[in-house]
Amino acid sequence: MKKGKGKIEKAVSNTVFAAVVVILIIIAAVGFVLYATKSTGPATTVTTTVPAGTTTVTSTLTKPVTVNSSGAFYNGQVITFQYTAQFMCTPPATTFFPNETNQSKVAMGCEVGAGNISAFPKNAAPVFVLVPAFAGLSIFGVTQLGATSQGFPTFTYNNVTYIITTQCGAAGTMTACPDHMTYIYSPAFTAVEQALGYKNGVFGLPEGVLPTPAHDHLVTFTTNQSIPWYIVVVLVFDPNIFPNPITGQCQAIVPSNTTNPTANCLNNIQALENAMMTYDSAVGMANAKNPIWTCLNNIQALENAMMTYDSAVGMANAKNPIWTTLVNTDLQVVVPGITSPSQLMSATNSNMVLYFSDPAIYPYPI
Repeated sequence: MKKGKGKIEKAVSNTVFAAVVVILIIIAAVGFVLYATKSTGPATTVTTTVPAGTTTVTSTLTKPVTVNSSGAFYNGQVITFQYTAQFMCTPPATTFFPNETNQSKVAMGCEVGAGNISAFPKNAAPVFVLVPAFAGLSIFGVTQLGATSQGFPTFTYNNVTYIITTQCGAAGTMTACPDHMTYIYSPAFTAVEQALGYKNGVFGLPEGVLPTPAHDHLVTFTTNQSIPWYIVVVLVFDPNIFPNPITGQCQAIVPSNTTNPTANCLNNIQALENAMMTYDSAVGMANAKNPIWTCLNNIQALENAMMTYDSAVGMANAKNPIWTTLVNTDLQVVVPGITSPSQLMSATNSNMVLYFSDPAIYPYPI
Protein backbone atom coordinates (compact mmCIF):
# COMPACT_ATOMS: atom_id res chain seq x y z
CA MET A 1 0.00 0.00 0.00
CA LYS A 2 2.77 2.39 0.82
CA LYS A 3 4.42 1.67 -2.49
CA GLY A 4 1.18 2.37 -4.38
CA LYS A 5 0.62 5.54 -2.38
CA GLY A 6 4.09 6.71 -3.31
CA LYS A 7 3.29 6.27 -6.96
CA ILE A 8 0.07 8.25 -6.57
CA GLU A 9 1.90 11.05 -4.77
CA LYS A 10 4.57 11.10 -7.46
CA ALA A 11 1.96 11.23 -10.21
CA VAL A 12 0.19 14.10 -8.47
CA SER A 13 3.48 15.91 -8.01
CA ASN A 14 4.34 15.50 -11.69
CA THR A 15 0.89 16.78 -12.68
CA VAL A 16 1.23 19.81 -10.42
CA PHE A 17 4.73 20.47 -11.75
CA ALA A 18 3.53 20.26 -15.35
CA ALA A 19 0.66 22.63 -14.59
CA VAL A 20 3.04 25.12 -12.97
CA VAL A 21 5.36 24.96 -15.99
CA VAL A 22 2.44 25.62 -18.37
CA ILE A 23 1.30 28.58 -16.26
CA LEU A 24 4.82 30.04 -16.19
CA ILE A 25 5.14 29.65 -19.97
CA ILE A 26 1.78 31.38 -20.44
CA ILE A 27 2.83 34.25 -18.18
CA ALA A 28 6.16 34.57 -20.00
CA ALA A 29 4.44 34.48 -23.38
CA VAL A 30 2.02 37.23 -22.38
CA GLY A 31 4.97 39.25 -21.11
CA PHE A 32 6.83 38.66 -24.36
CA VAL A 33 3.97 39.88 -26.55
CA LEU A 34 3.51 42.95 -24.36
CA TYR A 35 7.23 43.58 -24.56
CA ALA A 36 7.46 42.95 -28.29
CA THR A 37 4.63 45.40 -28.98
CA LYS A 38 6.19 48.06 -26.78
CA SER A 39 5.52 51.71 -27.54
CA THR A 40 6.98 54.98 -26.39
CA GLY A 41 3.50 56.49 -26.71
CA PRO A 42 0.20 55.71 -25.00
CA ALA A 43 -0.67 52.34 -23.54
CA THR A 44 -1.67 49.64 -25.98
CA THR A 45 -4.05 46.70 -25.68
CA VAL A 46 -2.72 43.32 -26.78
CA THR A 47 -4.67 40.08 -27.09
CA THR A 48 -2.65 36.87 -27.26
CA THR A 49 -3.62 33.21 -27.49
CA VAL A 50 -1.10 30.78 -26.01
CA PRO A 51 -1.19 26.97 -26.42
CA ALA A 52 -1.46 25.10 -23.11
CA GLY A 53 -1.51 21.39 -23.78
CA THR A 54 -4.75 20.51 -25.53
CA THR A 55 -6.35 23.87 -24.78
CA THR A 56 -5.52 27.52 -25.33
CA VAL A 57 -5.52 30.52 -23.04
CA THR A 58 -6.46 33.92 -24.41
CA SER A 59 -5.51 37.04 -22.47
CA THR A 60 -6.13 40.72 -23.16
CA LEU A 61 -3.90 43.18 -21.35
CA THR A 62 -3.25 46.91 -21.52
CA LYS A 63 0.12 48.22 -20.43
CA PRO A 64 2.50 51.00 -21.49
CA VAL A 65 6.04 49.85 -22.25
CA THR A 66 8.86 52.26 -23.00
CA VAL A 67 11.94 50.03 -22.87
CA ASN A 68 14.32 50.62 -25.79
CA SER A 69 15.50 47.04 -25.95
CA SER A 70 14.98 43.53 -27.29
CA GLY A 71 16.00 39.96 -26.65
CA ALA A 72 18.98 37.94 -27.88
CA PHE A 73 20.70 34.59 -27.41
CA TYR A 74 24.07 33.99 -25.79
CA ASN A 75 25.53 30.63 -24.82
CA GLY A 76 22.10 29.03 -24.53
CA GLN A 77 20.65 31.91 -22.51
CA VAL A 78 18.07 34.56 -23.39
CA ILE A 79 19.65 37.96 -22.70
CA THR A 80 18.87 41.65 -23.26
CA PHE A 81 19.90 44.14 -25.92
CA GLN A 82 19.67 47.76 -24.72
CA TYR A 83 19.86 50.07 -27.74
CA THR A 84 21.70 53.34 -27.28
CA ALA A 85 21.99 55.04 -30.69
CA GLN A 86 20.73 55.12 -34.25
CA PHE A 87 22.01 52.43 -36.62
CA MET A 88 24.79 53.17 -39.08
CA CYS A 89 25.38 51.77 -42.60
CA THR A 90 28.97 52.16 -43.73
CA PRO A 91 30.24 52.41 -46.35
CA PRO A 92 26.99 53.24 -48.15
CA ALA A 93 25.37 50.65 -50.39
CA THR A 94 26.51 52.48 -53.55
CA THR A 95 30.10 51.64 -52.65
CA PHE A 96 29.36 48.01 -53.43
CA PHE A 97 26.46 48.54 -55.84
CA PRO A 98 27.18 51.83 -57.68
CA ASN A 99 24.22 51.44 -60.07
CA GLU A 100 21.66 51.20 -57.26
CA THR A 101 21.52 54.89 -56.33
CA ASN A 102 17.77 55.05 -55.83
CA GLN A 103 17.74 51.79 -53.89
CA SER A 104 20.48 53.06 -51.60
CA LYS A 105 18.59 56.31 -50.99
CA VAL A 106 15.36 54.55 -49.98
CA ALA A 107 17.27 52.07 -47.79
CA MET A 108 19.29 54.89 -46.16
CA GLY A 109 22.46 53.31 -47.55
CA CYS A 110 21.85 49.93 -45.90
CA GLU A 111 22.48 46.67 -47.73
CA VAL A 112 22.98 42.93 -47.39
CA GLY A 113 25.30 41.27 -49.87
CA ALA A 114 28.70 42.83 -49.23
CA GLY A 115 30.68 44.37 -46.42
CA ASN A 116 34.00 45.80 -45.35
CA ILE A 117 34.92 45.22 -41.72
CA SER A 118 37.72 47.80 -41.90
CA ALA A 119 35.04 50.47 -42.44
CA PHE A 120 33.36 49.67 -39.10
CA PRO A 121 34.36 51.24 -35.78
CA LYS A 122 37.51 49.54 -34.46
CA ASN A 123 35.81 48.01 -31.42
CA ALA A 124 32.83 46.63 -33.36
CA ALA A 125 31.84 43.02 -32.68
CA PRO A 126 29.66 40.67 -34.75
CA VAL A 127 25.98 40.16 -34.01
CA PHE A 128 24.46 37.28 -35.94
CA VAL A 129 20.98 38.10 -37.20
CA LEU A 130 18.99 34.87 -37.50
CA VAL A 131 16.31 35.19 -40.18
CA PRO A 132 13.68 32.40 -40.25
CA ALA A 133 13.94 32.00 -44.03
CA PHE A 134 12.01 28.73 -43.78
CA ALA A 135 8.93 30.93 -43.22
CA GLY A 136 9.14 32.23 -46.76
CA LEU A 137 8.03 35.71 -47.75
CA SER A 138 6.06 36.14 -44.51
CA ILE A 139 9.33 37.23 -42.90
CA PHE A 140 8.81 40.69 -44.38
CA GLY A 141 5.76 41.38 -42.21
CA VAL A 142 3.17 41.64 -45.01
CA THR A 143 -0.12 39.99 -44.02
CA GLN A 144 -0.94 39.20 -47.66
CA LEU A 145 2.23 37.09 -47.70
CA GLY A 146 1.31 35.18 -44.56
CA ALA A 147 2.62 37.37 -41.74
CA THR A 148 0.50 38.00 -38.66
CA SER A 149 -0.95 41.43 -37.97
CA GLN A 150 1.69 41.78 -35.26
CA GLY A 151 4.52 41.38 -37.76
CA PHE A 152 5.54 37.79 -37.05
CA PRO A 153 6.14 35.27 -39.85
CA THR A 154 4.22 32.02 -40.16
CA PHE A 155 5.22 28.57 -41.29
CA THR A 156 2.94 25.76 -42.43
CA TYR A 157 3.88 22.11 -42.42
CA ASN A 158 1.62 19.04 -42.60
CA ASN A 159 -1.47 21.29 -42.61
CA VAL A 160 -0.45 22.94 -39.34
CA THR A 161 0.44 26.65 -39.37
CA TYR A 162 2.93 27.87 -36.78
CA ILE A 163 3.43 31.50 -35.75
CA ILE A 164 7.18 32.06 -35.64
CA THR A 165 7.64 34.56 -32.84
CA THR A 166 10.91 36.45 -33.15
CA GLN A 167 12.86 38.86 -30.99
CA CYS A 168 12.26 41.52 -33.64
CA GLY A 169 9.21 41.55 -35.86
CA ALA A 170 9.47 42.81 -39.41
CA ALA A 171 10.19 46.53 -39.89
CA GLY A 172 7.14 48.76 -40.00
CA THR A 173 5.08 46.45 -37.78
CA MET A 174 4.12 46.76 -34.13
CA THR A 175 6.82 44.26 -33.12
CA ALA A 176 9.73 45.88 -34.97
CA CYS A 177 12.77 46.55 -32.82
CA PRO A 178 14.00 50.09 -32.05
CA ASP A 179 17.00 51.63 -33.79
CA HIS A 180 16.77 49.18 -36.69
CA MET A 181 16.79 50.09 -40.37
CA THR A 182 13.32 50.13 -41.96
CA TYR A 183 14.40 49.05 -45.44
CA ILE A 184 17.37 47.10 -46.78
CA TYR A 185 18.69 46.70 -50.31
CA SER A 186 20.05 43.32 -51.39
CA PRO A 187 20.84 41.79 -54.79
CA ALA A 188 19.36 38.60 -53.31
CA PHE A 189 16.03 40.43 -52.92
CA THR A 190 16.27 41.43 -56.57
CA ALA A 191 16.88 37.82 -57.57
CA VAL A 192 13.89 36.63 -55.56
CA GLU A 193 11.61 39.31 -56.99
CA GLN A 194 12.62 38.58 -60.56
CA ALA A 195 12.23 34.84 -60.02
CA LEU A 196 8.67 35.53 -58.93
CA GLY A 197 8.02 37.70 -61.99
CA TYR A 198 8.41 41.14 -60.39
CA LYS A 199 10.65 43.34 -62.53
CA ASN A 200 10.11 46.74 -60.92
CA GLY A 201 10.08 46.03 -57.21
CA VAL A 202 7.18 45.33 -54.86
CA PHE A 203 5.14 47.25 -52.28
CA GLY A 204 5.95 50.50 -54.10
CA LEU A 205 9.66 50.08 -53.31
CA PRO A 206 12.57 50.06 -55.77
CA GLU A 207 13.68 46.70 -57.03
CA GLY A 208 15.74 44.85 -54.43
CA VAL A 209 14.52 46.94 -51.49
CA LEU A 210 12.38 45.23 -48.85
CA PRO A 211 11.52 45.78 -45.17
CA THR A 212 13.97 44.46 -42.62
CA PRO A 213 12.71 40.91 -42.02
CA ALA A 214 11.68 39.43 -38.70
CA HIS A 215 14.72 38.01 -36.93
CA ASP A 216 16.49 36.91 -33.77
CA HIS A 217 19.95 37.84 -32.47
CA LEU A 218 22.96 35.75 -31.44
CA VAL A 219 26.15 37.08 -29.81
CA THR A 220 29.35 35.56 -28.46
CA PHE A 221 29.78 37.65 -25.30
CA THR A 222 27.93 40.01 -22.98
CA THR A 223 28.81 43.51 -21.80
CA ASN A 224 27.17 46.26 -19.78
CA GLN A 225 28.84 48.86 -21.98
CA SER A 226 27.32 50.04 -25.24
CA ILE A 227 29.53 49.21 -28.19
CA PRO A 228 29.07 49.01 -31.99
CA TRP A 229 28.00 45.64 -33.41
CA TYR A 230 28.19 44.82 -37.11
CA ILE A 231 25.48 42.60 -38.56
CA VAL A 232 26.14 39.19 -40.07
CA VAL A 233 22.97 37.86 -41.69
CA VAL A 234 22.18 34.15 -41.21
CA LEU A 235 19.40 32.53 -43.23
CA VAL A 236 17.84 29.69 -41.25
CA PHE A 237 16.15 27.05 -43.40
CA ASP A 238 15.54 24.39 -40.74
CA PRO A 239 12.62 25.24 -38.41
CA ASN A 240 13.80 22.57 -35.97
CA ILE A 241 16.78 24.70 -34.94
CA PHE A 242 15.11 28.12 -34.74
CA PRO A 243 14.88 28.99 -31.01
CA ASN A 244 11.79 30.11 -29.13
CA PRO A 245 12.46 33.74 -28.10
CA ILE A 246 11.02 33.16 -24.62
CA THR A 247 12.79 29.95 -23.64
CA GLY A 248 15.70 29.82 -26.07
CA GLN A 249 14.83 26.20 -26.81
CA CYS A 250 13.93 24.53 -30.10
CA GLN A 251 11.06 22.28 -31.16
CA ALA A 252 11.16 19.46 -33.73
CA ILE A 253 8.46 20.46 -36.21
CA VAL A 254 9.57 18.68 -39.37
CA PRO A 255 10.65 15.00 -39.50
CA SER A 256 14.39 14.60 -39.85
CA ASN A 257 16.79 11.75 -40.55
CA THR A 258 19.23 13.15 -38.02
CA THR A 259 19.52 11.54 -34.59
CA ASN A 260 18.58 14.77 -32.81
CA PRO A 261 16.68 17.26 -35.03
CA THR A 262 17.18 20.12 -32.54
CA ALA A 263 20.83 19.44 -31.76
CA ASN A 264 21.93 22.62 -33.54
CA CYS A 265 19.42 24.87 -31.79
CA LEU A 266 20.75 28.33 -32.66
CA ASN A 267 21.07 29.76 -29.16
CA ASN A 268 24.87 29.56 -29.13
CA ILE A 269 27.74 30.12 -31.55
CA GLN A 270 28.85 26.49 -31.56
CA ALA A 271 25.42 25.46 -32.85
CA LEU A 272 25.68 28.01 -35.66
CA GLU A 273 29.09 26.68 -36.64
CA ASN A 274 27.73 23.13 -36.67
CA ALA A 275 24.61 24.13 -38.63
CA MET A 276 26.84 25.59 -41.33
CA MET A 277 28.16 22.08 -41.86
CA THR A 278 24.96 19.94 -41.78
CA TYR A 279 23.00 18.33 -44.89
CA ASP A 280 20.14 16.02 -45.98
CA SER A 281 19.41 14.80 -49.51
CA ALA A 282 15.63 15.20 -49.03
CA VAL A 283 16.02 18.97 -49.20
CA GLY A 284 16.72 19.16 -52.91
CA MET A 285 13.68 17.08 -53.80
CA ALA A 286 11.46 19.02 -51.40
CA ASN A 287 12.59 22.37 -52.81
CA ALA A 288 12.54 21.49 -56.50
CA LYS A 289 9.73 24.00 -57.15
CA ASN A 290 10.98 26.69 -54.75
CA PRO A 291 11.99 29.70 -56.95
CA ILE A 292 14.21 31.29 -54.31
CA TRP A 293 16.23 28.10 -54.01
CA THR A 294 16.58 27.56 -57.77
CA CYS A 295 17.43 31.20 -58.48
CA LEU A 296 20.40 31.51 -56.16
CA ASN A 297 21.49 28.01 -56.99
CA ASN A 298 23.26 29.61 -59.94
CA ILE A 299 25.54 31.66 -57.71
CA GLN A 300 28.87 29.85 -57.68
CA ALA A 301 29.91 31.40 -54.38
CA LEU A 302 27.24 29.35 -52.63
CA GLU A 303 28.42 25.99 -53.93
CA ASN A 304 30.98 25.52 -51.17
CA ALA A 305 29.39 27.87 -48.65
CA MET A 306 28.09 25.51 -45.99
CA MET A 307 28.46 21.90 -44.92
CA THR A 308 25.50 20.79 -42.58
CA TYR A 309 22.49 18.83 -43.89
CA ASP A 310 19.14 17.91 -42.35
CA SER A 311 16.16 16.38 -44.16
CA ALA A 312 13.89 18.68 -42.17
CA VAL A 313 15.15 21.63 -44.19
CA GLY A 314 13.86 20.35 -47.50
CA MET A 315 10.50 19.20 -46.17
CA ALA A 316 9.99 22.45 -44.30
CA ASN A 317 10.82 24.60 -47.32
CA ALA A 318 9.15 22.64 -50.12
CA LYS A 319 7.12 25.68 -51.21
CA ASN A 320 9.38 28.39 -49.84
CA PRO A 321 10.56 30.75 -52.63
CA ILE A 322 13.28 32.26 -50.44
CA TRP A 323 14.86 28.87 -49.87
CA THR A 324 14.74 27.74 -53.49
CA THR A 325 16.27 30.96 -54.80
CA LEU A 326 19.12 31.11 -52.33
CA VAL A 327 20.76 27.72 -52.26
CA ASN A 328 20.74 24.31 -53.90
CA THR A 329 21.82 22.38 -50.82
CA ASP A 330 20.16 20.84 -47.79
CA LEU A 331 22.12 22.95 -45.32
CA GLN A 332 20.36 23.97 -42.15
CA VAL A 333 21.64 27.54 -42.45
CA VAL A 334 23.25 29.71 -45.09
CA VAL A 335 25.47 32.67 -44.25
CA PRO A 336 25.68 34.42 -47.65
CA GLY A 337 29.24 35.27 -48.62
CA ILE A 338 30.83 33.40 -45.71
CA THR A 339 32.15 30.01 -46.78
CA SER A 340 33.42 28.52 -43.52
CA PRO A 341 32.60 28.64 -39.79
CA SER A 342 36.18 29.83 -39.27
CA GLN A 343 35.22 33.09 -41.02
CA LEU A 344 32.27 33.92 -38.78
CA MET A 345 34.30 36.17 -36.49
CA SER A 346 36.32 37.87 -39.22
CA ALA A 347 33.93 38.52 -42.10
CA THR A 348 30.56 40.12 -42.73
CA ASN A 349 27.89 40.18 -45.42
CA SER A 350 26.35 43.58 -44.73
CA ASN A 351 27.30 47.21 -44.07
CA MET A 352 25.01 47.61 -41.05
CA VAL A 353 26.03 48.54 -37.52
CA LEU A 354 23.88 48.68 -34.38
CA TYR A 355 24.76 50.22 -31.02
CA PHE A 356 23.75 48.48 -27.80
CA SER A 357 24.85 46.83 -24.59
CA ASP A 358 23.89 43.20 -23.96
CA PRO A 359 23.76 42.44 -20.23
CA ALA A 360 23.15 38.82 -19.29
CA ILE A 361 19.68 39.43 -17.86
CA TYR A 362 16.32 38.04 -18.99
CA PRO A 363 14.61 40.73 -21.09
CA TYR A 364 10.91 39.99 -20.84
CA PRO A 365 8.47 40.86 -18.05
CA ILE A 366 7.12 37.84 -16.15
